[in-house]
Amino acid sequence: MSHDFDRQTSFGWLINVLALDASKLFDKELKKHGLTLALWPTLMCLWEEEGVTQRDIAKKSKVENSTTTRTLDKLEKLGLVERQADPTSRRSFRIYLTDEGRALKNELIPIPAGVNKQYLSVLESSEQKELIRLLQKLVSQV
Repeated sequence: MSHDFDRQTSFGWLINVLALDASKLFDKELKKHGLTLALWPTLMCLWEEEGVTQRDIAKKSKVENSTTTRTLDKLEKLGLVERQADPTSRRSFRIYLTDEGRALKNELIPIPAGVNKQYLSVLESSEQKELIRLLQKLVSQV
């Protein structure tokens, strides 16, 4: 049985090269707005739905709960989110965007859209749809 491994045909290596490059590009753009890539998953979750718990955010964004705590602390210091007591549980908080946090959405969403467009532009439209479909299938297993 052969255990040949070719980096050039390795899914892990290929996806990692793209992810790292896209991350650098995206992070560079976010820094122009005083933000970092680490804050992005939490902001995305809150733009989709406010009033959720920290645990909800961690689960939706596929980020560790402890990391989400630090991210929320940073976002709170930046004046983009606020924690409000959860009326159903004395031990947890509901997370809400501030007006400033909500306003950032329209300013920032074009950035990843542009990065995605840049990467996918080398593919035909049908190839783009198929790639996204296949990646969604893989991500749903995580």
